[in-house]
Amino acid sequence: MAYCERGHLTFTRGRAYRKNDQCYVEQKNGAIVRHAQRVGYDRYEGERAYRQLSELYRALRLYVNFFQPSMKLLSKQRDQGKMHRKYAPAQTPLRRLLATDVVGAETRTRLETICQSLDPVGLLHQIATLQDALWPLAVFELAAATPEADAPSSTRFDVEACRSPAPAANVPEVSKETIPLVSVERLKRKYHRTRKPAEPRWWRTRVDPFEAVWEELCLWLAAHPERTPKAALLELQSRYPGQFPDAQLRTLQRRVQAWRGQVILTFDDQWLHEDILAGQTCPRPLQAVDDGGANSSRAVPMADSARVPGTAMA
Repeated sequence: MAYCERGHLTFTRGRAYRKNDQCYVEQKNGAIVRHAQRVGYDRYEGERAYRQLSELYRALRLYVNFFQPSMKLLSKQRDQGKMHRKYAPAQTPLRRLLATDVVGAETRTRLETICQSLDPVGLLHQIATLQDALWPLAVFELAAATPEADAPSSTRFDVEACRSPAPAANVPEVSKETIPLVSVERLKRKYHRTRKPAEPRWWRTRVDPFEAVWEELCLWLAAHPERTPKAALLELQSRYPGQFPDAQLRTLQRRVQAWRGQVILTFDDQWLHEDILAGQTCPRPLQAVDDGGANSSRAVPMADSARVPGTAMA
């Protein structure tokens, strides 16, 4: 309240069940926070999901503020039952900020340098990779099983139930055309990317073909977490000819998926606090941090020997 009084700002309170009281704030929940292309509508719990969500927002805020244009409402006028709105030309938050006089010359130069250094295509690719690491952490509430529900139920055939009841006296007969048809609508999920987690598969039906080279594969994935399993399989085929056929791609995809379930992909934004040189392309590549428990933050070493030159990147 004191801050609003010093800045001559109107301080209001939002009413319960009146989401339009804070429409300018709530609209960002749909456009950025819960949008199907960003995070989604699922529920996330635990420290690991919190850490992965924070890494996604580190990259997302740069894309939204520097490259995502939005329109600002200038005026609106009601003509009987119709509302006429007039908007300003679409601008990014950066351009709208630089058009004002609230930032100094040094800050203006730094923001323009960061914008020129960012690669929007690479940034979008990193955001997609961080989304793929976040979505498997969604929590699905499954109904608790009861002993009655688990026990197999048997249904007996009843002859009496198949017989049509005798018409009662003085009751008019109802035709089939007057009986309303009950339609059962299928429930669809608002968010189509997530699915219910399958039961963990702990058994193995054959020998793991990647057991001898799995440590080497982990070094490749730690150096480049966004690498696809197909690119890794092509590299293995070039290094070990005739040992890894194309039919083993699905097996490698499962192994890589299990590896990604044990690490947290981090977005390095330390370069924002450093001196950005002209022509420097940012951001830096993603890093894989070993989860190792609730409070672990051990980074996977990114040695130069782990970097494979000439490898196709996703």
